[in-house]
Amino acid sequence: MTGGAAAGLSAGAPRVPLLPKVHATVVHMLAETVAEAGDRTALVCGDIQLSYAEYLRCVAGFARLLQDLGAGPGERVALLLGNSAEMAIAMYGVHAAGAQAVPLNPVYTERELRLILGDAAPVAIVHDQATEARVGALAPELGIAHRLKVGPGGGDLTAWRDDARATLPQPLPDPKSFATLQYTGGTTGRPKGVNNAHDQMAINISQREAVIPTDPAGERILCVMPLFHVFAVSMCLHLAAYCRGTLIVLPRYKSDIVLETLARERISFLPAGPTIFNGLLAHPEFARTDFSALRCCVSGSAPLPEQTLRAWQAATGSFILEGYGQTEAGPVLTYNPAAGTRKVGSVGPALPLTEVEIVDVETGTRTLPAGRQGEIRARGPQIMSGYRNLPRETAETLRDGWLYTGDIGELDDDGYLFIRDRKKDMAIVGGYNVYPREVDEVLYAHPAVLEAAAVGVPDAYRGEVIRAYVVLRPEARATAEALLDHCRANLAKYKVPAAIVPVDALPKTPVGKIDKKALRARPV
Repeated sequence: MTGGAAAGLSAGAPRVPLLPKVHATVVHMLAETVAEAGDRTALVCGDIQLSYAEYLRCVAGFARLLQDLGAGPGERVALLLGNSAEMAIAMYGVHAAGAQAVPLNPVYTERELRLILGDAAPVAIVHDQATEARVGALAPELGIAHRLKVGPGGGDLTAWRDDARATLPQPLPDPKSFATLQYTGGTTGRPKGVNNAHDQMAINISQREAVIPTDPAGERILCVMPLFHVFAVSMCLHLAAYCRGTLIVLPRYKSDIVLETLARERISFLPAGPTIFNGLLAHPEFARTDFSALRCCVSGSAPLPEQTLRAWQAATGSFILEGYGQTEAGPVLTYNPAAGTRKVGSVGPALPLTEVEIVDVETGTRTLPAGRQGEIRARGPQIMSGYRNLPRETAETLRDGWLYTGDIGELDDDGYLFIRDRKKDMAIVGGYNVYPREVDEVLYAHPAVLEAAAVGVPDAYRGEVIRAYVVLRPEARATAEALLDHCRANLAKYKVPAAIVPVDALPKTPVGKIDKKALRARPV
């Protein structure tokens, strides 16, 4: 199957190649790679190394185990795992079983997991030793029927590598069925589950491939981003199988280990966020690292400072391609092309079969010309089906076939997109979306807090951090450190405020609402 349109459809966008092959699903994609390159090394993580043939047998064995537990079509399976071979196998295994994968951040607290798992209602949850206690506390409460522990002290998902009887369940998944339920924060404080179908996910892989083609002769891809995140899934896990490359997975990010791995493993393709590029540039060993195999880097999740891009390219000789997307967008909407014009400060033109427009913020119906700022809206075959259990929010975000992103940007005369601001109340901390409303609600739950307002403020290393302003109740004596401890108990680490500032009163708008714009403008 190939695409029929030749270009992104935003006004003035440069023409790009026709879509390369589009697979029905990522399971079909993996099966074809095995049929044609089964002996190639597919996955490396620590001491584990799997060929594509072994990888597929592991995926197939796990898929059949899930089906035996009732986790087949129409059901959901939560994945609460750190970066590991097990996480890669489990993601493909859930898809191969016909179920919907629900990848979750393994550092989420019980409070955060309770909200998401209660909404997702998975029939099973796959976890490791690090998340076992939280799963053990929540699964009975939420009626999750099956808990599958993997990794050290649990089951070994690589056990099927030598089992020739481990074949994929048939039929392979329906392209129109849901593949992933990916949770993203919400401005209301409630997480929103994004439903993505197999065909939406599969075509987005090929859309990206048209603009940033990979090397089918042996791309070596380093995964330092977390595999529960759409960026790592799209630009590492799926990309590797598409190009029949080798995926090297690091369990956690440590700059010295990343630099050593880049050289030792002869990494050719590095997807990462700005925080990682900044951290590597600042490391003492950076100047002594061998980058000769590094061909291409891609950046996403957060805006990339121009200084970082120029310093990286000057030092390594490899370029960084910056793109734009979001969970609701499948996830990629735009990218600077590998061949052709790349514009510093831009996230590139629309991908093939994708339209990107700038519309007025007030109504979202009036298309604005090049050079004018407004809300970014997009449409294309990769856009989500909608939010799970949230019809009103779905109707607000998907209107007349357009995805309203909540981001503010502008297009230039060539159709290149520039991100300028955010319409919605959100901060991007080290590449992770943080919705200050959720931090507010956690602070309001503390008995000493009368009023609270969290905002994102600039940070040289993480891009942004959260700063919270708090008004205490009369006679309350809670310290800022006590309130931070309360946040640490209820929020993932990256959501915890960098500082809590006690104040006598919060600024208000003329209608009595807390004025977060005024708080963001305060000196940091």
